[in-house]
Formats: sequence, C-alpha cells, structure tokens
Amino acid sequence: MNIPELRGKIDQIDDSILSLLVQRMEFVEEIGKLKRESNAVIYHPDREKEIIDRLANQFTGKLRKEAIEAIFLEIFGVSRNLELPEIICFLGPEGSFTHQAAETRFGAVADYISLPSIKSVFESVETGRAKYGVVPIENNQEGMVKETMDLLNEKNLFVISEIIIPVNFCLASKHNGIQGIKKIYSKDIAFQQCKGFLNDYFSGQEEDFFVQVDSTSRAAKLAVEEEDGAALCSHIAAKIYSLPILFDNIQDNDSNQTRFFIISKVENLKKTDKDKTSLAVKLKNDDKPGALLSLLQDFETRGINLLKIESRPQKDTNEFKFWFFIDIEGNKLDQKIQELLEKRQDELVFLGSYMNLC
Repeated sequence: MNIPELRGKIDQIDDSILSLLVQRMEFVEEIGKLKRESNAVIYHPDREKEIIDRLANQFTGKLRKEAIEAIFLEIFGVSRNLELPEIICFLGPEGSFTHQAAETRFGAVADYISLPSIKSVFESVETGRAKYGVVPIENNQEGMVKETMDLLNEKNLFVISEIIIPVNFCLASKHNGIQGIKKIYSKDIAFQQCKGFLNDYFSGQEEDFFVQVDSTSRAAKLAVEEEDGAALCSHIAAKIYSLPILFDNIQDNDSNQTRFFIISKVENLKKTDKDKTSLAVKLKNDDKPGALLSLLQDFETRGINLLKIESRPQKDTNEFKFWFFIDIEGNKLDQKIQELLEKRQDELVFLGSYMNLC
C-alpha cells in the first residue's frame, strides 16, 4: 500500500472516531442534565481512573497506558465542559507547571483563570468565582509548600485530588538549530536545573547570553518575539506561544517531581482501592510530654499508615506553638479513620480524601 492509500485508511478511521465521539457526547449531555437536577459533582477522578485502567487492560497495540491516559483525559475534559462548564483557577502565570498540571486533569478546553498567588486561588474557590483550584503542595527535591499548607488549615476547603507531574524543561526556539541562538531566556531556577545541558551546548558564552526573567512563560513569549532568542521553559509554555521545541527533557535531575492539589468547596468523597487522607492537627495538650506520641499510637492501634507529618507554626497565638500537616493511607469513609476523627474531633481537621498517586 502506498502513502496516499494509507492516508485514505487513516481518514476513514478518523471519521469513525469522530462519529463515536459525537455519540459519546450525547450520552455525556444526558448525564449532565441528571447531575444538574440532583446538584451532583461533575468531576470524578476515580471514575476517570476506572475508565483508563479498564481500557489499558485491553489489547492496546502500540499504545502504552500513558498514551491512552493522555488521549482520554482530553476527552474527559471536553465531556466535563459539556456536562457543566467549569472555571478552574491555578497559580499562574499561564504556561507554568501548575497550569500544565491543571491541563493534565481538566483538559485544554476548560475555562482557566491564571492567578498571581496561592492565596488568590484559595479565595477564588472559597467565594465561588472558580469551581476548582490547582495549587502546588510539595516538590520531592525542595519539600512542602508552606503557604498551601497554611491556607488548607485556615480555609474551609477540601482536597479532592492530587496531581503529580515531572518537572521537565525544554529548549524552545524558532531556529532550527542552536547556531543562530544569541540569547536564552528563563527563570533562575530553570537555569540552575539545566546546568549540565547548558554547559554541554553553550559553554563559553558571554554572561549576557543567559537572561533571567520572572517566569518560564515570559521566557517563551520573549523567544517568540526575538528571532535570535530561545527559552528554557515548560512544554505547555512552548505550546501556548507556538514555539518549536529543539531539545526535550534537558533538566539535570530526572527525578524532580511536583505534587499539586485540586481544591474545592465540596468534599467529593468516594472510595478507591488506593486512597490518601490529609489532616490538620492541633494537639490540645501539646505542652505535656507524650502528646504527639499519644496521637501516633492512635494511628498505630488502628492500623493506619502515616505517610507524612510536617509541623507549622500556629499564627493565631503569640506563643511558640505548632500544628501538624499529616497524610495517612485510607479514606474518610473507612471505619478506622472515622473512629479516629470522632475520638480526636477537637484536634483533627479533615482536609480531604483522594486517590493516592504517589
């Protein structure tokens, strides 16, 4: 078969895919009507995971699970937007890794709002200006994001899902090769995390060759505007500004990952086979020996696995007191966790249960 004949076959398959997607969206619209009548939650990450897992267990030919997930997450995003248009806010700017995290879960067609601070994301969700918010909570190289922890403790919002994405940088430019590049724009942290690549390909350059800007998104924008410019940026920033990628995954550390939370005013509880629960803890007798040990023993006696514990200063007192951010295995719907929440109801604040992706 020659290329025109093969392309004809692909066109036929594409027509069939489109026809099936149209049918799928008709059912999605019906489900959306029923959900609106019952005021049900539209976003169900557990249901999406169930679909992806089911499809990945079938014969997938050349398609890996990651490819199936990428394709269907876009379909899910279109579906949710059809069921009920949702506004998702995220810590900006556009093209940031938080934006990339948001798109991996809500798709490219969702209505996004880029906000300048983590606090503004929380306030937007709290006031109902946005349905969901996406904020960073932890980087496996740098640790926890303190502002996100504090706001989870202060605001009456819930964590309904986590997103984990690798921090991958690319070199993007309108040039076909590196010879014509006269400047590389990026944020300071991107330059630091791509030192090996830069030393290999751009050693001996003058100091003004590397230009620091306030975000990798800004870097991509400048690289588009300047013929001899390039940017160290995220994939989504390169996509937003239609900037061709010359080199991909150029960071020194391939293990660098960031964990994000999706926050909402609604708990959105549903058990899966692998859940995690986040709690805020203020111990009543924290001035007495063994107060923290007593709490940890409550976890142990109920067979609850402790995944993380971080201390944070209490800002509502002039004393040197602390509260704790805790991640545990399991779901609020589990009997053993319900027992613990009831026993320690004056000390534990439930922040959310969600699928454990770690």
